[in-house]
Amino acid sequence: MMELRDLGARSGMKVPPVNMGAMRFPRDVKDAVSLVRYAIDAGMRYIDTSRGYAESEWIIGRALRDGYREKVILSTKSSPWIIKLRPDDGPTAATVRRRIEESLLRLDVDYLDYYQVWNINSREHYEEATAPGGMVEGILQAIDDGLVRRTGFTTHDTVENLKDYVREASWCDTILFTYNLLNRQYEPAMQAAAEQGIGALIMNPVGGGRLAEESPVLLELAHQVGAADVPELAIRFVTSNPWVTCAVSGINRQADVDHAVSAAAKPSFNAEQMRLINEFLDARTPQNTGFCTGCKYCLPCPQGIDIPAVMRCIDNARNWGLLQAARRQYQNIKSAKADACNQCRACEKKCTQNLSIAEEMRWAEKHLT
Repeated sequence: MMELRDLGARSGMKVPPVNMGAMRFPRDVKDAVSLVRYAIDAGMRYIDTSRGYAESEWIIGRALRDGYREKVILSTKSSPWIIKLRPDDGPTAATVRRRIEESLLRLDVDYLDYYQVWNINSREHYEEATAPGGMVEGILQAIDDGLVRRTGFTTHDTVENLKDYVREASWCDTILFTYNLLNRQYEPAMQAAAEQGIGALIMNPVGGGRLAEESPVLLELAHQVGAADVPELAIRFVTSNPWVTCAVSGINRQADVDHAVSAAAKPSFNAEQMRLINEFLDARTPQNTGFCTGCKYCLPCPQGIDIPAVMRCIDNARNWGLLQAARRQYQNIKSAKADACNQCRACEKKCTQNLSIAEEMRWAEKHLT
């Protein structure tokens, strides 16, 4: 079994380094229930789900029968700015009480270990959630009533806002951040949270699946620091950060569990290995490569191309070696794509990096379609 870590100083709970994200279960219910139990048997303990994750709560409820409930720390979440189930839903104590009671029924449990405010992504969200009669007040009342044990929130807000929140949020035990090899922006906020005794949980440790794919560029780095492959590199990078409590990794098959648990069983990267990794990553930031920074000064494109979106795909393919992920990302662009470029070069006159955008559009058309 995996070693256990404190789930933040405030909670009094312990978790292994890798745990279960419940957003991407198999469609077949029997397969999904079997997978949840497989993950628990393998040592995963914290389960992160949501009313908004399709039938995830129902599946987990079935999986936690026969003694499995006692083996896990169960967390679910909601917010009216992510999903409204009734027209009168709002960031209120009454709404969150309804959502808690509904989740208890769907999960077929008597209590929740955690109920989180889902996606506090702005100061407005934070103030709405924490206002008198707001969501936090409703969750704290549910804690008093024995329906919930602890609370926290998930976020994609700015680092500066989060630093403010952790100083104010005496009610908060955990925060779920995005953090991985491709996105390190929340490190200062994670440190600030840890210093307040708030556990830093990590979503997308393998970049939403991008870091589970082949990348010659990242594989070279993995071998340099003693990791067997890129997914192992990704997991160990996250769990080696001293400000991280644990990673929450989405699972869709048994191999996802096996890979995560195997990586977590390896030693944490030492200071020298982390230095090498961070130097490698720093050298590939847009600022250091001189590539697109996403400033959007090139817009609007006369042909309706989302130039920064195409440039992100090019960066993922060329700079990070994530060609397949870049192709999927490119196909999901809703606006006009690179093939609409007529080489007018109006964008190049406005580009702060003086990039040959027209040539980059040709590259994208050739390599990403």
